Amino acid sequence: MHSAWNETLALEIVRRYDGREGPLLPILHDVQATFGCVPVEAIRLIATELNLTRAEVHGVASFYHDFRDRPAGRHVLKVCRAEACQSMQGEAVAEQVLKHFGVGWGETTSDGALTIEATYCLGLCACAPSAMLDNTPMARLDPDAIDEIAREVGQ
Repeated sequence: MHSAWNETLALEIVRRYDGREGPLLPILHDVQATFGCVPVEAIRLIATELNLTRAEVHGVASFYHDFRDRPAGRHVLKVCRAEACQSMQGEAVAEQVLKHFGVGWGETTSDGALTIEATYCLGLCACAPSAMLDNTPMARLDPDAIDEIAREVGQ
């Protein structure tokens, strides 16, 4: 379970990295692990503490797809959209997944059960199309896999 935003706790995270070179990425990872996302308040605090601009911190946080500005659902489905998966009808399966759960890329279902994200290669090219549900790889996706995903997330 993630903690609600707490400036004191966030400051403790940042200060753990005092004196270390290149602390921004580890700080962002720890903030997200603690709060479930990197909220705008954290961007401001990190920038101040590291003597960076908010734009610099935001630029790094928004560049990497794994950082979020709001918490994800209880489950996260990463659907591969790389060329190998596209060549094996991955786009059609991806559209079926989005339609089935009624969300767009990067969105969370209204009940908070599932967030669907695009990713660009899971390394399962020989088993395309592929996805990863809560860090568990899923290969050779087809419409039956969508039903399996729905069962896993309780929908």
